[in-house]
Amino acid sequence: MTVAVLVNVKSRHGSAAVGERIRAILPEARVAVTSSLSEARAWVKDEIVANRPTILLSGGGDGTAIALLNELREQGVELPTFGLLGLGTGNGWARATGGVGKRAVFRDLQALSAAGPRVPLRRFDLVETEGQVTPFAGTGWDAEILSDYKAALAVTPRFVDRVGGTRLGYLRSIVTRTIPRQFTQKRPIVRVVNLGEPAIMLDAKGKAVPMADGGRGKVLYEGPLGVGGAATTEELGLGFRAFALAHLVPGRMQVRVFSASMPKTVLRVPQIWNGIHPIPHDHNFFLTRCRFEFDREVPFEIGGDLVGNRREIELKLHPSPISLVDFRRVN
Repeated sequence: MTVAVLVNVKSRHGSAAVGERIRAILPEARVAVTSSLSEARAWVKDEIVANRPTILLSGGGDGTAIALLNELREQGVELPTFGLLGLGTGNGWARATGGVGKRAVFRDLQALSAAGPRVPLRRFDLVETEGQVTPFAGTGWDAEILSDYKAALAVTPRFVDRVGGTRLGYLRSIVTRTIPRQFTQKRPIVRVVNLGEPAIMLDAKGKAVPMADGGRGKVLYEGPLGVGGAATTEELGLGFRAFALAHLVPGRMQVRVFSASMPKTVLRVPQIWNGIHPIPHDHNFFLTRCRFEFDREVPFEIGGDLVGNRREIELKLHPSPISLVDFRRVN
């Protein structure tokens, strides 16, 4: 078994010291400590293309892992077994298979080192959009909250951010930026069109059932948008279970539109955060492909990174699932 590890020093918990600690835990591993996407690309080209490892570990946030996956696809590298080391901010995807933060990551790596060649794996589907693969993508308040948080972070002294913590920072940006704006601006209208296999929906008891008149080309939802998107993983980060039922129907992505107004949403934040079902104004589908059409430009994020404003987005289930190291089962 050969192992390669990329550590992004720009991630919240990434650093050169973390890279050194990983080298000490996995002395046979090839460890790269990078500070930019161009450095990561050069490492993939020089080290991974020519000498593909058995296991490739991504040390950073969701954005780091997604960028690494897509760079491998760009370079035409057959994807090795992939592993997520939660050194980022939200770590929504990493939480599906292991711990987050430096201590948890070091503990997971020590367990991996002692596990031998038989490493437990978890099969994971991905969403494909705009030529990229990702465990989640969407628009609406989640994208706006992310944009607002990053804008607030840019003008917040670093020591204040560290004292308050990421969760408090998100809450502060929601309260001071996102919510006030939602009270004054009109919500966009979205149309969700099925482009794939007949739609499956959730009934009131949370059971997946075929949707009447939900075939290819049918409009599954048309109306106001609060937040919407598609995912194959439960969390968006920080414990926010926005797609808590993402694994309910194998071979499908969960597509969700939450259409309540901001005042009604505020009253149901705990239910929304914890993925409780059912709640009013919540529309869930399990699809293989769909298109979101908006009546105006809206911010769009892929895997936690804003990519710009869109009037239309297309989302589909990527045809090739990947294998993730399941650190929760590594003994």
